[in-house]
Amino acid sequence: MINQFFPNVTMDDLITATNETLYMTLISVAGTFILGLLLGLLLYLSGPGGLWQNKILNWITASVVNIFRAIPFIILILLLFPFTDFLIGTIRGPKAALPALIIGGAPFYARLVEIALKEVDKGVIEAAKSMGAKSSTLIFKVLLPESMPALVSGITVTAIALIGYTAVAGAIGAGGLGDFAYFYGFQRSDFDVVFICTILIVFIVFIFQFIGDFVSRKLDKR
Repeated sequence: MINQFFPNVTMDDLITATNETLYMTLISVAGTFILGLLLGLLLYLSGPGGLWQNKILNWITASVVNIFRAIPFIILILLLFPFTDFLIGTIRGPKAALPALIIGGAPFYARLVEIALKEVDKGVIEAAKSMGAKSSTLIFKVLLPESMPALVSGITVTAIALIGYTAVAGAIGAGGLGDFAYFYGFQRSDFDVVFICTILIVFIVFIFQFIGDFVSRKLDKR
């Protein structure tokens, strides 16, 4: 039936492209969550009034985050070609897109983590400090649990941005729906291919948004 409405779409190629997009998204979201969480914690803890207050460390971390946030993703991919080739052994395919996706997404998420941590009730932190809680206890028993709904909302927003990044990466040979839409649709003027890829990307976005909202609501104790 799909061939009736989308005559230029090959189902096997479409399924492969969809799987590649999901692969790139899921792996990059996991990597972005870990790296972005570490950077966000470092920004918060080394900032004014933080547990590890340190102007130099905070300035260095903030500078790294701001620089990588400012670089357009398509340029970041090109800049990282030598690093990607060294790390992955190729600059083409879904695996090759992962370093750029994670390095591009982590600074964005780091700022969302910092904002989420700043919204934690100061009274809860002070109460834990007065009970002699160590830094590790404050981080893992107070800060992260209290900010978890906001952290989940933040990674949901970041995941949706990363889905868009995978489409951009696809246009320069990373595979996925972006690659399929550009090389098999746009360049051949087969716009039914572009249209079906757009529908699938929007559908994937809706799925991630639904899951993120559901988890965030479940974690929110208010």
